[in-house]
Amino acid sequence: MRSTESSLVERADGRRDVGAERRRRAVVVVTLVAGTALLLATLALRSGSLAFGVVGAMLASTWVAGACLSGPLAWTGRRATARRIGGAVVCGVLAYLAFLAADLVAQRIPVLAHALATLPEPTRLSALTIAIVVMNGIGEEMFFRGAVYSAVGRTRPVIVTTVVYAAVTVATLNVALVIAAVVMGTVFALQRRATRGGVVPIVTHVTWSLLMLCALPR
Repeated sequence: MRSTESSLVERADGRRDVGAERRRRAVVVVTLVAGTALLLATLALRSGSLAFGVVGAMLASTWVAGACLSGPLAWTGRRATARRIGGAVVCGVLAYLAFLAADLVAQRIPVLAHALATLPEPTRLSALTIAIVVMNGIGEEMFFRGAVYSAVGRTRPVIVTTVVYAAVTVATLNVALVIAAVVMGTVFALQRRATRGGVVPIVTHVTWSLLMLCALPR
């Protein structure tokens, strides 16, 4: 019996489906270009504003659409038991605590302090802002640890997907975002490899993002 990972890149006769691989990679490239442009647009808007909500929803929809159009994904992987979900939540909390400690250090480093100061901050925590954060956490995992991970295949997927994830944030020219993308992208990719699915990375991503939004000192 073929594994779930193999079924994504092989036909029923066991041969590699070259056509499907090319289509997946083409969709991934187009989605990356569109997603990067929308990310830049989102960061340029006031968090919590109507325009921010519209563009943020478009960004999340782009990641989700790219993931779905790329082809079949190893979505469920190993059974998402309560223990694994609980572990994913704990991982998100620990990541937040690590970033909280790093924030205190970064404030003493001019380059990082400037990068943090230029990040958009919501004037108030609205339901819209929280919804956009959750939607993008889910969308990013579906695309980067779903479509991109599957497109890479067996060619060091953890490293490649993390590099691609970080490369998108490089366009923002904000070193704080790039560092966060490298660190958390590695965590999410390792979870994807360990569980062979996207549920655990999604839970960790959403937990971490919400804590960073709601509990990180301004």
